[in-house]
Amino acid sequence: MFDYSIIGGGIVGLSVAYTLQQKQPEARIQIIEKERGVACHQTGNNSGVIHSGIYYKPGSFKARFAKAGSESMRKFCLEHNLAIDICGKVIVATEEKELEQLHTLYQRGLDNGLHVELLSKQELVEIEPHVNGIAGIRVPTAGIVNYKQVSETLAALFMQKGGTLTLSEEVRSIEERHDHVSVSTDKKTYSTQFVINCAGLHSDRIANLAGYHLDMKIIPFRGEYYKLKPEKRYLVNHLIYPVPDPNFPFLGVHFTRMTNGEIDAGPNAVLSFKREGYKKTDLNVRDLAETLGYRGFWKIASKYMQKGMEEMHRSYSKKVFVKSLQKLIPAVREDDLIPASSGVRAQGLTVNGELVDDFHIVTGKRSLHICNAPSPAATAALEIGKEVGERMERLARANVL
Repeated sequence: MFDYSIIGGGIVGLSVAYTLQQKQPEARIQIIEKERGVACHQTGNNSGVIHSGIYYKPGSFKARFAKAGSESMRKFCLEHNLAIDICGKVIVATEEKELEQLHTLYQRGLDNGLHVELLSKQELVEIEPHVNGIAGIRVPTAGIVNYKQVSETLAALFMQKGGTLTLSEEVRSIEERHDHVSVSTDKKTYSTQFVINCAGLHSDRIANLAGYHLDMKIIPFRGEYYKLKPEKRYLVNHLIYPVPDPNFPFLGVHFTRMTNGEIDAGPNAVLSFKREGYKKTDLNVRDLAETLGYRGFWKIASKYMQKGMEEMHRSYSKKVFVKSLQKLIPAVREDDLIPASSGVRAQGLTVNGELVDDFHIVTGKRSLHICNAPSPAATAALEIGKEVGERMERLARANVL
């Protein structure tokens, strides 16, 4: 009998386990992960950015947890000697029509309690001489880290303190009973006091297994990247982002420094035909059928049809991809880029065709389900862990009463 069984061995699940162990050292905690190791999906295939929280609605989980998480993640990495670089981010306006949105974003940063700086064209060029911009915002607290390494460290700490890491087992059924929960995998059945769903790309399915039918579904979007050749890395000093299009729910292609010195360029955002589809050719009939059979997908598809087609075009045309990058750094050429790996974003979508804008946490009788945790979930992971720890204490008291 476990006290807590956590489904999902990504950075969110590992952070939840880490927090619970700190709060309840005597608790018997299990992580169930269907892969042979931790951080195999969203966590291990993202850009490694430590987000500041500038983009998110004031007061939201994303805004609060990203701001606090950028600091707690920094402290965790320093404590455990993990590579980290608080290199800062610049958000660049390249056209006059973007200035209004740039100032709106600057005000949002202030509203979220961040240290942000407005940059004139001259100030921008002083810190990023190769950028084509007429104004910008500098966010000093943004940085980069290797979330795979963070996750492996969390897993090691978890097991050192007596935690049980159950790998290569896929959860097939969950039954909440009066005094415990029965969790069956493809290999074994476990009894636990509480279940915590941190299954990322499959979080909605796990919630459904437990009997909670959500008003949203996870839709996978693949983000494809290139890397700058080593001799062109001098073009980028910070994380360099465009001003986001307020009429499109993704941030646009940008330049990201990595902890190993590499520079990633991207991503675009295209529908993935498989929830774990990291290649253009990846296809899962069940996953695609669920997406195409979901009314909310067709509503958002019609709303963003033109933008979606542009993203698909960029996916299949390196020339178009490069043209987007050149809006930020004109010196980038097609032969400066080499293909890099892709990631998949687990994005919640309501039946009305609205993207779930914030982290979405559902509390059950003996379970808790984190059902929408795309970016900046990695940055916010330790703070999500703290929130889950507090909620589990309340849930435990409610069950005792």
